[in-house]
Amino acid sequence: MSLFNLSLKAQTVEPNKSIYEIKINDIKGQPIDLTTFKGKKILFVNVASKCGFTGQYKGLQELYDKHKDNLMIIGVPCNQFGEQEPGTASEIESFCELNYGVTFLITEKVDVKGANQHELYQWLTQKKVNGKSDSSVKWNFQKYLVDEQGRLIDYFYSTTKPMSSKILKLLK
Repeated sequence: MSLFNLSLKAQTVEPNKSIYEIKINDIKGQPIDLTTFKGKKILFVNVASKCGFTGQYKGLQELYDKHKDNLMIIGVPCNQFGEQEPGTASEIESFCELNYGVTFLITEKVDVKGANQHELYQWLTQKKVNGKSDSSVKWNFQKYLVDEQGRLIDYFYSTTKPMSSKILKLLK
């Protein structure tokens, strides 16, 4: 087996656990059934209302509007970076709708790092679980793209805008 084939094989390891098994609630406290998104790519983004990157909500909505037939965007509020998401669930929901016309899915507020890291972010950031790569969430609006079969494709730091060619080329 060539080195190329070995490296290709290493990149296509199946996840230890399916992302579709993970339990998380929406902003209203209702369970989200991630299996309903099988066959679509999913872009997970930890979001915050009082961050320098908050304007990315507009780009996320634009991305969702253009690709919603084959993409679900899931915003995951988090207050771990500069306490930039201090609001209650209803305040977060109102902020997103009023300021950015958000129609994509927003979850409950969770921890994306640390001792209380939500199971979703354990999957997104740990190679032993996702089968692809280790990462750490550096700031608000870090993005994780999952393919139609529930495998991690890649992640992007906050500086990568939602309509970036880096993301758009992976949606084709």
